[in-house]
Amino acid sequence: SIFDAGDYFGIMQVEEVDEEEEVDEEMEEQFKKKPNPGNGPCFKVIVTNENGLQASNPDSVFLIDHAWTYRVEHARHQLRRVPGLLHRMANLMGVPFHGELPDEGSIELVLQEMWKYSQTYQLSQGTAEEKVPVWYIMDEFGSRIQHSDQPSFAAAPLFYMPQQIAYTVLWPLRDLETGDEVTRDYAYGETDRLIRKCVLLPWVPTEVLDVSSSTPEPPDEHYQAILAENKEKLPVAINPPVYAKDKVFKVFTDIQQVLNNLTHPRFVFTDNEGEADILYNFSHFKDYRKLSEERPEVMVNQFPCENLLTVKDCLASIARRAGGPDGPRWLPRTFNLQTELPQFISCFQQRDRRGEDNHWICKPWNLARSLDTHITNNLNSIIRHRESSPKVVCKYIEEPVLFEREDVGPVKFDVRYVVLLRSTRPLQLYSYDVFWLRFSNRAFSLDDLDDYEKHFTVMNYAPGVTLKQVHCEDFIPLFEKQYPEYPWTTVQASIFKAFAELFQVATSKPAPLGICDYPSSRAIYAIDLMLKWDTSRDGKRIMQPQILEVNFNPDCDRACKYHPTFFNDVFSTLFLDETDNCHVTRIV
Repeated sequence: SIFDAGDYFGIMQVEEVDEEEEVDEEMEEQFKKKPNPGNGPCFKVIVTNENGLQASNPDSVFLIDHAWTYRVEHARHQLRRVPGLLHRMANLMGVPFHGELPDEGSIELVLQEMWKYSQTYQLSQGTAEEKVPVWYIMDEFGSRIQHSDQPSFAAAPLFYMPQQIAYTVLWPLRDLETGDEVTRDYAYGETDRLIRKCVLLPWVPTEVLDVSSSTPEPPDEHYQAILAENKEKLPVAINPPVYAKDKVFKVFTDIQQVLNNLTHPRFVFTDNEGEADILYNFSHFKDYRKLSEERPEVMVNQFPCENLLTVKDCLASIARRAGGPDGPRWLPRTFNLQTELPQFISCFQQRDRRGEDNHWICKPWNLARSLDTHITNNLNSIIRHRESSPKVVCKYIEEPVLFEREDVGPVKFDVRYVVLLRSTRPLQLYSYDVFWLRFSNRAFSLDDLDDYEKHFTVMNYAPGVTLKQVHCEDFIPLFEKQYPEYPWTTVQASIFKAFAELFQVATSKPAPLGICDYPSSRAIYAIDLMLKWDTSRDGKRIMQPQILEVNFNPDCDRACKYHPTFFNDVFSTLFLDETDNCHVTRIV
């Protein structure tokens, strides 16, 4: 509450170098590297206090206000609606702004430029929605503190609970004299030279075309580290359990949909976990070793190391076993932003040079329902998103197969298949015969990238949004009418071929490099996919399945509602190995 920054600091405008003046090469180089090239004037913050600043002085700690706090999906709306916000941001970023009312051109420029000014933090409590990263831009003073590899100050966000407000704390790292510049390290904590160069690219544009964009599968240690981080204990080897032909299995479960819908006479529920024959849990099971040693005959609805399928960065890694360093045709080109940032930037810049489409979708490794997922062709945005939470970036499908909706026109759609994994050795994989469809609500085009209802298909969680439902039996004839040359049986055959390849590579290596071969494991997964237009090796136009994600313990609400025998079919297939009249198709 004491506004005393002016007693210690001043903001200085740096003059542009005149084109006609003689400039030596070193200055030329420095000029190219200036903090915000091409944007209006450049500013620096300097120490103006005649006594300088002492790092050991407790009064040398300052709070910086945040001028704008936003979540990415709300940014455009706020710039349009919040009085004065666009004007302030345009001034702060050196973006030309004319007139009083927000115009789309200025908004677009601010949305492009804001990645040079934004910082991020995440709340650790609350719902999944509340934990989505928050971005903020410091006030004019904070935003004019420039980068240095040898910074004079450090800065960090502080959430002050009594006021429910975030500030940035600024403190000196060494004693400073009058006239010294206030700088901070924009790539704080990053020691690798190449990664630093990549992280600083929004402020110091550079090319990394000398780095190969190839992404071979990570080494074995990568998977061993994941196993350790997950605290999963692998089982000891056991013999496949043998059960009496008429055995009635006791099921222990905490999943309400199972309790409400499993009515098969060979399964009964128990509240006692110790006497159960089948553990059907919603949360991740960890200690397979203990289970395999003490109760090897007890079946469980999960496989050790199945996160290799269900976590997006692992899915991309193991898929390279089928398609080489660029991945298979059934998975969009994917980069792990934590470990493959230089390769991604190289790929982006190569595509840019070749004039190829450069729309990408940035996704958290392990969140569902499209939370914190963003589509962009702005390289700076993708690089900065790496700071908020672990992310992968996937090539956005620029030419999806569309479905003509009478009410809105041609829209994106995705398909969800439920697959049942009965064993990994031998591999036994089934698909449930009913699949589910989800549709966008607006006609597709490669613009308005933050328009959720145009680019996303998950509508059942967004309040006040129309949810278009079409049953698969009704969808197939409609689809074949729109695409008479592409019968659904042919399309589905290519989808099942992709599923088979995915599970073959996921089980091709021993744990933790692959899904563990544990005879008492069974599992159900939901695979979400889209279709894109592609060209086959003989030059024909084909619909190529694109696997988007594999979901652990999916929500089966719609399945139970429209197909009351769903869990009877699933349990019969997985635990009894009886598939007659169970509405399943064997894939492998």
